Amino acid sequence: MFKKFVPSTDVSGQTPVKSSVQRSIRSTILEQWKIEPETLEAVWPKKEGLVHVKCREHLSIYTVHGEPIFFQHFDGPIYPTLRLLHKYPYILPKVRVDRGAIRFLLAGAHMMCPGLTSQGGYLPPADKALPAGVSVAIHAEGKEHAVGVGILKLATEEIKKVNKGVGVETVTYVGDDLWAIQSL
Repeated sequence: MFKKFVPSTDVSGQTPVKSSVQRSIRSTILEQWKIEPETLEAVWPKKEGLVHVKCREHLSIYTVHGEPIFFQHFDGPIYPTLRLLHKYPYILPKVRVDRGAIRFLLAGAHMMCPGLTSQGGYLPPADKALPAGVSVAIHAEGKEHAVGVGILKLATEEIKKVNKGVGVETVTYVGDDLWAIQSL
């Protein structure tokens, strides 16, 4: 999504978001991310204005004081940026890939099931299983912070059973062009 993103050519406009739309976005985020309202208040205070940055291919980036805090493709789920995820690592559920998958992740590849189920990988236990379609923070074996954000293509229990194919579709990762943008 952000493999070849150049703000000077890919951004088509920036507009302040109306307060009624901000309330809608706030409730959507609270529902999708399963976080406390206080956490969202720390990330994006109610008194602060949100700016909608419209980009190519129906991509929307939302900024506060010029800093990108989350993004959305079409009317799909709202994803936090990696910089936000590094500040608040508990926003999204966590999965981990083994060392062998790191170089592929940093090249923008989707995460395959064997990388999640091998010795260095991690999926939530059965009592905390995640359904398909949930946004997740992708961690790498031996690394402290998330190295990517993705969406589960299969439920975590199904990933463990099938153990082949794409398990997590990578949306953004450390080193892509969104990571390089500090302000818009």
